[in-house]
Amino acid sequence: MKKIIFIFSIASALSLTSCEDMFEPAIENILDIETAYDRPLYAQGLLLNGYTRVPTNSWSFNDVATDDAVTNERINDYQKIATGQWTAINNPFDQWRNSKSAIQYINNFLALTDKVSWASTEQVTAMFNDRMKGEAYGLRALFMFHLLQSHAGKTSSGELMGVPIILEHEVLTSDFNHKRATFEACMQQIYADIQKAEDLLPLDYEDISSDSQVPAKYQALAIKMDDYNRVFGTHFRLRMTKRIAQAIKAKAALMAASPAFSNGNSTTWADAANYAGLVIQQKGGVSGIDPQGALFYQQNSVNAMNEGRNTSEVLWRVDRGDPSSNLEAEQFPPTLFGRGRINPSQNLVDAFPMANGYPVSDIANSGFNAQAPYENRDPRLKQYILVNGGTAGVNNTAINTTVNSPTNDGLNKVETSTRTGYYLRKLLRQDVNLNPSSTSGQYHITPRLRMTEIYLAYAEAANEAWGPTGTGTQSFSAYDIIKAIRTRAGVGTTNGDPYLNQVKNNKELMRELIRNERRLELCFEGFRFWDIRRWNKNLTEAARGVSIQNNSYTIFNVENRVYEPYMQYGPIPYSEILKYSNLEQNMGW
Repeated sequence: MKKIIFIFSIASALSLTSCEDMFEPAIENILDIETAYDRPLYAQGLLLNGYTRVPTNSWSFNDVATDDAVTNERINDYQKIATGQWTAINNPFDQWRNSKSAIQYINNFLALTDKVSWASTEQVTAMFNDRMKGEAYGLRALFMFHLLQSHAGKTSSGELMGVPIILEHEVLTSDFNHKRATFEACMQQIYADIQKAEDLLPLDYEDISSDSQVPAKYQALAIKMDDYNRVFGTHFRLRMTKRIAQAIKAKAALMAASPAFSNGNSTTWADAANYAGLVIQQKGGVSGIDPQGALFYQQNSVNAMNEGRNTSEVLWRVDRGDPSSNLEAEQFPPTLFGRGRINPSQNLVDAFPMANGYPVSDIANSGFNAQAPYENRDPRLKQYILVNGGTAGVNNTAINTTVNSPTNDGLNKVETSTRTGYYLRKLLRQDVNLNPSSTSGQYHITPRLRMTEIYLAYAEAANEAWGPTGTGTQSFSAYDIIKAIRTRAGVGTTNGDPYLNQVKNNKELMRELIRNERRLELCFEGFRFWDIRRWNKNLTEAARGVSIQNNSYTIFNVENRVYEPYMQYGPIPYSEILKYSNLEQNMGW
């Protein structure tokens, strides 16, 4: 049976490099695979299908499945699973269909790319082929990571299993009844694909200014500057690069070295630290931390990211697209014409230390005042969370979340009011105006990878491998990274951060601090659920809120979290278990 390619209309901001003459479409737009050899736009469409399926192309706000937040949207799928409705049939964390579909497109692309006439000359065709193969391998590794994160787990035998490893393009006559590979085999496949991506891709896509800057392997093909820039220049800044592939490797290794997975594979904490350390070294080490990195979503940073450019904080992102107000319409409080969907928890508020660096629970040293709980706190608290009395919107409107609030912003006033006493502030452009009489949108940035994630990955792995102040083969320690991140945040800057200096001599205390810094820095970006699970920590801590009445603050449980112990790992979709006898389900599902 002949292979075929299905040509999709791809709504993607990724730039294409060629255009083609208008042609008479084939019946139903289904073309023989050979057609792609002379029509590179079609072949490239297979690769672009991978990009459109990257899970972090938009915000999931799966934080509402954890102790960090709840939602006032009663039909929210993550809220449902957090309250006891998670099954192998109902699984909003499912990556089986999306990521396997992406890998199928990528495998199809890899099967034909060597035969495609990418350009009019063999030399330029070779460069295009190298670049897009490198992209494909990097993307395939990324999707394998997401499959493992969502579906790896222990079967009835107690062995840690991954997912089937599929490296060939499957057709209608293929045998789809594959066994799951071990977690270790899947990790080794990720590393193999990353290595291929590194070998084929440039560190970044930037134009060179002379023929002498052409890499040696292309100088041997007599490639000149203009042709090199045509293939590897600034026009492709949003595509997969060597630097991005290296960051994916660090991200995957951190998961593999974590308690939930470490007994099923050979990746060590030192491996994870070194992979992250390489990315950090190439960004200038600790001193390369972007001073505005924690506020990547605000105006100055977003405006700097035009024409595919990134700040030093953002490694990889979705195109910023057109100005919009959708995110603010969902998250602004009612007074600002929003629906207030994501409500940060008191649990998360309590995780922010005081400005002097001490946890709020350390009453003797922190100076925390329960009657003025938002004063003298870590500046990130009011940057990320809209607390009672905080301001938001184009007019810096004060938001009243008390029980007796005269506005609908008050606790549980209407269906769009907060359920916890807090609204989301992080990620939102405060210069968006939702007033129907003068609605305005703004550019937004959705990162796929941020350097802060890599800094924190290094800190976590380095602390486990070498202790708080150990450096292994690197030139900086976990302590150095956390010091820099807290300094950037404005924590401990007036007193030398004595709490950090206190815990730097204790690996266990430093572990808790690093995990807390990760919780704060990456909140509402889709990390908390996965972090709790890979740490083998408790998913069932209830989400709490605060009721403020007559200047009295009462903490209360807003929503219980109902998870079973076996949910430390996610399920294989039930429909796949029914179809394929060789697939074995994870324990408990």
